Amino acid sequence: MKNKVNKNFQRKVRHARVRAVISGTAERPRLSVFKSLRGMYIQLIDDVKGKTVVGVLFKNIDTKKMDAGERKGKTAVAYMMGKLLAEKAKTAGITTIVFDRGGYKYQGRVQAVAEGARDGGLKF
Repeated sequence: MKNKVNKNFQRKVRHARVRAVISGTAERPRLSVFKSLRGMYIQLIDDVKGKTVVGVLFKNIDTKKMDAGERKGKTAVAYMMGKLLAEKAKTAGITTIVFDRGGYKYQGRVQAVAEGARDGGLKF
């Protein structure tokens, strides 16, 4: 059976192309983004050891406690996820990262995660 060329397949091809160049280390882990229709998952990964250093799920975000500026809905949650990840990374001693957008366009929720991480103190 031939592979269907759909959006998800094309995203996986883009992600594989980017991952051929980007790799995370212990000093500078890779910030991996995965989004679905229901939610989002972000994590800092050390590719040398193959371990996740820090991770954040969309379920762990309380939208009432944090300020996302003018962002609303899923974009606000993504921004707060980036900020929370930055706080966790700082406690783990991580200040610089490599951003892996996961084959998605750098807009909307993916951009909000990056902005939240930057505002939280991480350097890309």
